[in-house]
Amino acid sequence: MYTFSSKLKTFSYILMLVGVLGIGYGFFAAPKTIQEVEAILKEEESHHEGGHEAAAEHHDAKAESHHATTNHEEVATNTIDSTAVHAEAVSSVKDTITETTSINHEEHTSTIAGVNYDEANEHLEHKEHVEHVFHQLQNKPWAALYVACIFFMLIAMGALAFYAIQQVAQAGWSPVLFRVMQGITSYLLPGSIIFFLLLLVSGFHFNHLFIWMDEKIRATDEIIKGKSGYLNFPFWIIRALLFLTVWNLYRYYSRKNCLAQDESNDNSFYKKNFKLSAAFLVFFIVSESIMAWDWIMSVDPHWFSTLFGWYVFASFFVSGITTIQMVTIYLKSKGYLENVNSSHIHDLSKFMFGISVFWTYLWFSQFMLIWYANIPEEVTYFVTRINDYGITFWGAVVMNFIFPILLLINTDFKRIYWIIVMAGIVILIGHYVDFFNMIMPATVGDRWFIGIPEISSLAFFLGLFIFVVFSALTKAPLVPKRNPFIEESKHFHY
Repeated sequence: MYTFSSKLKTFSYILMLVGVLGIGYGFFAAPKTIQEVEAILKEEESHHEGGHEAAAEHHDAKAESHHATTNHEEVATNTIDSTAVHAEAVSSVKDTITETTSINHEEHTSTIAGVNYDEANEHLEHKEHVEHVFHQLQNKPWAALYVACIFFMLIAMGALAFYAIQQVAQAGWSPVLFRVMQGITSYLLPGSIIFFLLLLVSGFHFNHLFIWMDEKIRATDEIIKGKSGYLNFPFWIIRALLFLTVWNLYRYYSRKNCLAQDESNDNSFYKKNFKLSAAFLVFFIVSESIMAWDWIMSVDPHWFSTLFGWYVFASFFVSGITTIQMVTIYLKSKGYLENVNSSHIHDLSKFMFGISVFWTYLWFSQFMLIWYANIPEEVTYFVTRINDYGITFWGAVVMNFIFPILLLINTDFKRIYWIIVMAGIVILIGHYVDFFNMIMPATVGDRWFIGIPEISSLAFFLGLFIFVVFSALTKAPLVPKRNPFIEESKHFHY
């Protein structure tokens, strides 16, 4: 039986405490009034103008000597022509006076009205801009919390999908890893509860993460109005409740059957798990795509991609497999999982490598087709991310494709722990950044930066994840006793 290390438990507590404090600070520091936002914008404008003035002064200083020389040469020419210019000027002034007195009162009035209209337009645009920035800055701590929450919940979901695939495939290599997978999937319940509460909070307008929920926008935006049959809060929250409930029920009963199989004299519980897993995977294929549309793509309701469900799946699936690998290596380093050998580690590394390449294929397919077609309502999704999120947008590609290729393409490297751990850390950070790129541009726009709310949200959910997962690992033996393929798994060699 595994014993939860006191140091690791204390570390998880510290992460959660620091996370809660930082999340609280993020909400406290967010602007509460329009006036605060106006002050922020004025300060930004003054800094911007200060930079332009410094550049202009530098330019004027360089040009001053040139003007001095040129003016000296022009004095002589201007003196010679002064008499002719004077005569022409007198005539021009007379003509101007005549034309000016002929301007009628109606034109003068219309000019004034035009000026007032322009001023009113500018005032309205300024007001709308300030209100937009206000919502973005208020969204920032909410969005940071949302990204970290959905990321860790979907890690558990990725591990659960991988576990179900092993059951249905009747894989002979993986049963020694089943309890590790079940430990990781135990986070799905608390993660789902917190996530569902976040969805409810959004539905009750405590934030502006989902603009299609705003009644003003729903009334005036034709695209959102056209999607109202699908994107409406009651139907949306019912779908979320259904998906989270079914996922957690499968997780509960599959683990229950697996534990019952240990005490059974036949393979009846294993067969139940096989049928249950097959049914779950059918439901999962459908619900995962809808989940991706509902919880991630709908923050940008004017944009859609037919590849999006697969793209999100690849991201959290490889994150779940990577987490299985990291937990396995940690337990091996502490003297547990004696039946897990280098061939098991090698196979998990192959999945890390292979799904990373699959993610890259989907990323490129989605990006290339939309970018090449250059349809405005589609390409704006990537233009926003390239212009405002260039570092994280391209950084995700580097971390999720280039690093796994360099670190895991070699067969020998797939068995070396420190290389695998390094690759795993990069992959997990990279896919957090991937979720960051999917959600932040639509919720906070160009007002993003990796600050206290983002780091604190990550710390809190990481601490909670560690605590829940390693607590679950203490509740059952780490090796299933009566699985039909357990002996094959113990002696698995590649």
